[in-house]
Amino acid sequence: MKKVLILGDSISMGYREHVREALQGRAEVVYSEGNGCFSKWTLWLVNNWIRVNGAPDIVHWNNGIWDMMDEPPLQGNFSSPEEYLHNLSRIIQVLRTAGVRHIIFATTTYPHPKKEGLDAGTVTRYNAFARTLMEQEGIAVNDLGALIRENIAGYVCGDYLHLTHEGYLACAAKVTEAIEAYL
Repeated sequence: MKKVLILGDSISMGYREHVREALQGRAEVVYSEGNGCFSKWTLWLVNNWIRVNGAPDIVHWNNGIWDMMDEPPLQGNFSSPEEYLHNLSRIIQVLRTAGVRHIIFATTTYPHPKKEGLDAGTVTRYNAFARTLMEQEGIAVNDLGALIRENIAGYVCGDYLHLTHEGYLACAAKVTEAIEAYL
């Protein structure tokens, strides 16, 4: 069986067990126990994970919400677009150097319009930057952002950022489908 590593922030933490169940018997789905938070933290996590566990065959990965947040007293996004892209590039480099054969990048999910510190325009901009990088690198893009944006009311929970059970199930189905293309 192929080994699949799921990387990412709390959104991935909400769907990864559903993906593991869906692929049971067809792939070994693994992940770092912690939250990947922002892209530089994910870089550190994946580097350590691979050093200890070796390279998986497939990586499904997202980063963005933490990088995009604008929370006082910090002024501006936690990571500038340039920092974000630099970190994503370094994650790609770590994965490729380790010998990962298939990388799938998931776009950032959209918050509810009432979410303070993160708006749809910022998500759209950062997703566009990430999509361009992934296209240049020949990396598949799984558009979880568009999936959630289609049903914000049904898929985003009361904290205006994380997902409802239905939202996580919808993401899990889309993630499973993206991974199945490489099994």
